[in-house]
Amino acid sequence: MRYAYGITAALLLGGTALTLTSHVAGAQVAQNEPGTISSATPRPNAPMSFADLAARLQPAVVNISTEQRIAVARQRDPMEEMLRQFGNPGTPTPEGGTPVTRPVGSLGSGFIISPDGYVVTNNHLVQGARGTGTVDEVTVTLTNRREYKARIVGRDPATDLALLKIDGANLPFVRFGDSARARVGDWIVAIGNPLGLGGTVTAGIVSAIGRNIGATQYDRFIQTDAAINRGNSGGPMFDLNGNVIGINTALYSETGGNIGIGFAIPADQARPVIDSLRRGQRVSRGYLGVGPQPLDETLAESLGLPKNRGELVRSVQAGGAAARAGIQQGDVILRIGGRDVTPDETLSYIVAQQPVGTRIPIELIRNGQRRTVNAVVGERPTEEEIARLAGVAEELPDADSTAPQSRGQVSTRESIGVSVVALTPQIAQTLRIPTTVRGVVISAVDPSSDAAARGLQRGDVIVSINGRPTLSADDAAGAVGEARRAGRGAVRLFVQRGSEQPRYVGIELARS
Repeated sequence: MRYAYGITAALLLGGTALTLTSHVAGAQVAQNEPGTISSATPRPNAPMSFADLAARLQPAVVNISTEQRIAVARQRDPMEEMLRQFGNPGTPTPEGGTPVTRPVGSLGSGFIISPDGYVVTNNHLVQGARGTGTVDEVTVTLTNRREYKARIVGRDPATDLALLKIDGANLPFVRFGDSARARVGDWIVAIGNPLGLGGTVTAGIVSAIGRNIGATQYDRFIQTDAAINRGNSGGPMFDLNGNVIGINTALYSETGGNIGIGFAIPADQARPVIDSLRRGQRVSRGYLGVGPQPLDETLAESLGLPKNRGELVRSVQAGGAAARAGIQQGDVILRIGGRDVTPDETLSYIVAQQPVGTRIPIELIRNGQRRTVNAVVGERPTEEEIARLAGVAEELPDADSTAPQSRGQVSTRESIGVSVVALTPQIAQTLRIPTTVRGVVISAVDPSSDAAARGLQRGDVIVSINGRPTLSADDAAGAVGEARRAGRGAVRLFVQRGSEQPRYVGIELARS
């Protein structure tokens, strides 16, 4: 399956969809008489029509269009060049490759939340064309076709939300509802601007709640089968009382069009973000300063843990909250503040919800031993600051450079499907490996092995196996043998590839 339109998880560039909730429980189907067809009997409060609700809500739902001028390389026109060579005086001489500016834009949806013109939409509609900065111009169009130039009040890329302001008075508006009360099966209604067709109403149900699709680290989407297409981004999802319970943001699609799987940011997650932006404040989130990695089945096996429980710490930011609490690379964090870390309740999500300055207990496993540390939650830096800190955060611990180094090559093919050699300064320079890294280099990979299936390749550096530094080929073979003697079915490798961020990889042990 491939995603359509957008940032990793199929953002609806140029669109919104709204969903409306009603409480429709099990409809009863009459027993058919021979030769007759009977229909389901709806509950008394099930809507026979959404017309009145749509008429009331549509005026507060707006179309959003943006424009930005970006520099692109000018391409030399072959015909123009030929005419110039033949002395055509009316033909200007093009400067091949000279940058020129061209307009780019997007279409989407939004909704007014106050009579004086505050408008909620998605950040990906108003951010710069290359993912940085903002667009040059935003136009908001109401259902009566009146247009307003909008000012961007604030953006929160982490949740893909943005707040705009238009100059108006006594404007139609809608209110946020309580998304925590939404249940799977509730009716929802969506209003938006799909494919540039403004004022489009669709209806469906809540298909799932708390859905994590990997778009951001704060995913807790409401899933719906209401029709959502390009242009529905930023539009509201309504319950049957006309309250906004979500902001439509993404879809899954194999074709680029609606297949009945759309996602909305829950109102309970959006409201505090919008309130902060409206006050001119930066959105504050808790932060530990670790680089977490989910535990897949093989990594969990290598640690002797059940799958889908906990996250592995692959890096610790120097001087951060986690470092001060004593959290180390290779720890597996199981619980934070009494909440289990799971694929649905991720480490980043739980920490982000903690108030800055709160002292919380963190349960973890280190070298097979369970322990608890206490951390004082810090404030999450901006995305730019995090990128700047990445080089420091991803540094590997120094190994003892005086440890014995094996000469020549020792194969571990019979165990994990790779052969390794010692990492020398010359090899490190050739492979662009950071100077802080110590380990062994993969010299060959058995194409039929699990290591090959997991993506390991010649030139990767194995820094450690099951937390044991691999400063020589003998170390690598010894670590694998130790895991086999302990009855483990897999080993955990910490791998550096070039100058990329290191990562943990679980490799199944070959059967002997």
